[in-house]
Amino acid sequence: MRVALLTTFVASKRESLAEMLQRIHQGFSGAGLGEPTIRFNFGDAPLLVHVSSVDRVLKRHPGLERFVTSASPMPGIPGARRISNGPLSPAAGETVPFATLHAIAGGVPRSFPFHNIAIHFYSPEFGELIPVATRSPEMMSGILLSDNWWVNGRTRSLSACALVEADPASKKLPSPPAAVTAVLAECGKARRTVQAPLLNVTGEAAAGPAPGVRMPMGGVIASANPEAARAVQAITAEYRARLQEIVERAAMPHLLPSPGAEAYRDAGLGVTAGPKKPVLDRVFKPMGYTCRGESGTFILRRRTAANLTVELQLDVGTWGHSVLAMFRVWGLGFKGVLLIPASANALAGVQYPIGDADRWQKIVENLGSMVRELDRSLVPAIEAAVGPSPEWYQPEG
Repeated sequence: MRVALLTTFVASKRESLAEMLQRIHQGFSGAGLGEPTIRFNFGDAPLLVHVSSVDRVLKRHPGLERFVTSASPMPGIPGARRISNGPLSPAAGETVPFATLHAIAGGVPRSFPFHNIAIHFYSPEFGELIPVATRSPEMMSGILLSDNWWVNGRTRSLSACALVEADPASKKLPSPPAAVTAVLAECGKARRTVQAPLLNVTGEAAAGPAPGVRMPMGGVIASANPEAARAVQAITAEYRARLQEIVERAAMPHLLPSPGAEAYRDAGLGVTAGPKKPVLDRVFKPMGYTCRGESGTFILRRRTAANLTVELQLDVGTWGHSVLAMFRVWGLGFKGVLLIPASANALAGVQYPIGDADRWQKIVENLGSMVRELDRSLVPAIEAAVGPSPEWYQPEG
C-alpha cells in the first residue's frame, strides 16, 4: 500500500524568499539527488492592477516571454497573467536556470510584488509524481514553497510530500529513503505530518469511483478502502438523521439560552471566557482525550483499541467568540463526521456564543456528555462495521 506523508514546515518570513529557495535547492544537491525538476508559477493579481510584476520581470529577463500565460485554470474562472512552466503554459515542462528563479525571488516583494508564487522541487526519490488532474496541490511529491499576497500581509508556506510503501500488517510505517529524509531535514522544523493512504488504481477501476476523504489539511483524496468509507458514510448518515434522539440520550447537564438574541444577550463584545484549555482538560482528560490548541481551534483526540482515531474539533475563534463542534472518527481510508450542538436546544453545525467563563464551563460539560454518548454508541458501531486499522495509521502526527 502506498502512503503519502504530507509534512508542513515552519516557514518564517524572517528568512527571505530567495534564502529559503536557495536552502531547499542546496538540500537536494547535498543529499546526492542532483538537480531537481522545478515547476514554477509567478502570478499577477486576477484583477487589473497598476503594477504588473510579470512585466517588471520580463524587462530584466526577456527570455521568459515564452513562459507567460493567462490561460484559465478551469471553465468560468478567468486566468491571471503569470510566468509559469506548468501544464497550461506555452512552455510547459521547459526549464530555466536556477539562478534566474533565485534572482526573481530576490526581488519579492519590493521589486516584484507578485500576487501568488508557487515553486515545486521534485526528484523521483520522493515517489511517483501523480498526474495533476488526480490530486490536490498538497499531493505533489517533492517540496512545495509558496509566497502569496493577503489582506494583512504576505503569507508563506513550505510543505513536502513523500511516498512510502506500507504493509497494513506491520506495526510501524517505513521512513522515506535516506536522501529524502536529508532533504526534509534541510526544510527546517516540521509542524505536522499527515498520513494519506492512496487507493490502488487497479482496484478503483474495478469497483468504480471511490468515495473522497477530506484530509486534515483540507485536500480530498480517493479512499484507500472504499468499502469501509461507504459503510461509515451510511452509519454517520443514520446518526445525523437521529441526532435529536442521541442528544436526548446524552442527557446534557445544562440547558443554555436559546440560540439567537437570547444567547447573545449575555455574550456581547468585551465578554470573554478566559483560558479555555483548562476546562477542556478537566472534562476530557478523564475520558482519555488529549487536548491541543491551535489558532482559533482545539483538537481533542484519543485512540481506540482498534487503532481508530477519535477527535473532537472545536472552532472557538475563527469567526468570532463562538464555538462550533465537530466529532470525527478516522480509520484507514475513511472519516466519519458528525456535527454536534453545544446544548440540547441549540443547532448542530451552527456557531453558539461562548460568553463568559461560566457559560464556557457549561458548554464544555455539555459537549463532554455528548462525546461520552458517541464513544459508547457511534464509535463501536463503526469499529464493528470496518474492523481495525493498521497499528501504524494515524491521520495526523
